[in-house]
Amino acid sequence: MNGPLAPKIADEIAEILTKAFAPTSLEVINDSASHSGHSGDDGTGESHFTVEIESAAFAGVSRLQRQRLVNAALGDIPGQRVHALSIRAHAPGELGAIRASAPND
Repeated sequence: MNGPLAPKIADEIAEILTKAFAPTSLEVINDSASHSGHSGDDGTGESHFTVEIESAAFAGVSRLQRQRLVNAALGDIPGQRVHALSIRAHAPGELGAIRASAPND
């Protein structure tokens, strides 16, 4: 669906991932403005996104497989409707452990 009544891609991504993974945390960040004029910028303002998702579905799953699961759930969005998609997928509790082990500046 395209046109003025079409849902924004960020909302569509959030809806799909919520249904697929029942995340405990989900943030879809539109990074398109920082890529304006770069390769892949189609002028829509919806060409580059970051997804930060935490779900029990990622427990015991490799980082590569998590990326594959998210991309598969999103169907034609990555690579066809969106030029670039950065995925940060974590199991519950991992993000806190990562932040705790990061050096303090």
